[in-house]
Amino acid sequence: MAVLVKDRVFPTIARMAVPMLAGTFAMNAYNLTDTWFVSRLGTNALAAMSFTFPVVMLLGFVIRGLGTGAMTVVAHALGRGKQQTAARITTHAAFLSSGVALCLAVIGLLSIRPLFIRLGAAGEVLVLTQQYMAIWYWGMVSRALHHMFAEIIIGTGNTKAVSTLMVGGTVLNCILDPMMIFGLWGFPKMGIQGAALATVISETFVLAVAFYFLHKRYHLILFIAHSRRRIVASWRKILHIGIPTTLSSILTPLSAAIVIKIVSGFGKAAVAAVGVAGRIEMFAFMIPMTVGLSLVPFVAQNYGARRFDRIRLARRGAMLFALGFGFVIAGVFLFIARPLGGLFSSDPVVVNILVRYIYITCFGYGFLEVHRYATFCMTGIHQPMSSAFLIIIRTIVLMIPLAYFGAKLFGVSGVFWGRLITDVVSAAIGVMWTGKVLDRIKHRFY
Repeated sequence: MAVLVKDRVFPTIARMAVPMLAGTFAMNAYNLTDTWFVSRLGTNALAAMSFTFPVVMLLGFVIRGLGTGAMTVVAHALGRGKQQTAARITTHAAFLSSGVALCLAVIGLLSIRPLFIRLGAAGEVLVLTQQYMAIWYWGMVSRALHHMFAEIIIGTGNTKAVSTLMVGGTVLNCILDPMMIFGLWGFPKMGIQGAALATVISETFVLAVAFYFLHKRYHLILFIAHSRRRIVASWRKILHIGIPTTLSSILTPLSAAIVIKIVSGFGKAAVAAVGVAGRIEMFAFMIPMTVGLSLVPFVAQNYGARRFDRIRLARRGAMLFALGFGFVIAGVFLFIARPLGGLFSSDPVVVNILVRYIYITCFGYGFLEVHRYATFCMTGIHQPMSSAFLIIIRTIVLMIPLAYFGAKLFGVSGVFWGRLITDVVSAAIGVMWTGKVLDRIKHRFY
């Protein structure tokens, strides 16, 4: 499992990234599948899904923040050759993730209506949003644990297993969605509630397989008595990275929610268009995302082994790749934006706004990934506050003000131009900041 600190840098990252392509495709298809089937229920149902998107993102980032903290600490221990320590931290991480998820589920169930009213949902859209989230929250614990286990498996360097889990969960979700939404093959017709239930069942299935794999293959689950002192010590290590990562990551869906609120001032069609566009553009990030998913464990293990030369090489290569790929995918999206929009809505107003969004923002895709890679590198070298500051700059300092003033001055298109400027400027800051932090840390050890 320490192969990440020994083999050549780019072949190692490629070996991790390539299997994740199928998994990343499946992860994005997961969201698009739900959106496509729900879109068959009409514009109100599609708008309801758009309102849930920032909240789902918010809670997802909380879960992934804890998972990233655990994975980083476990990968660091594996890089140092400490198998027993890694297993202990993994087990304690499962305790932590379960407790946090249970609290989030209870809070979520009690706050559905007031929260979505504040986000701008009303009438039938509000009712549909409540129906979806009332079921979705019941899957929080299994959702949190399966993300935690998947992150730790990635931390070992075995992305093939995680990719298989993602594909399996997506296939199951694709089967269950039409059955439960439209009432096929003896199932009752549940509408938007069926989409939520299909998600919960699929994620529970993935959790069971991930647990078996992590326990039997890597022996990273310990069925022994755990002292309170060691549990607290493990939690402290995880939360040292997990809390800043979670808090900074929360800013992304919160800023998305604020942007949705700004966009809602231009009508229901604008909300639906931006929600669908957000899911479509996930495919623009699919291949770069596979590299990003490999960066944190690679950097974390090499940080444990004090191989700063390998970290620098990986950072530079990944960022150059992100820029090149970003420009290529922007060119592709310029040609396919309108046909894609037509797949998700027959409303010409929705499609036109969606196309305008993609035409403007697609040129920032590569820059967005550069910024994301900068935060991954910071997390891998145990600098979560630096990662947090980079995200604060992107969301609080740049995105929200630019979206607000863009809307005031240029309408809904101004929101989209604000997003593009945010991506470019935040990428430049990320490149400079990561370089300085790596220099400082290297001098500390040598």
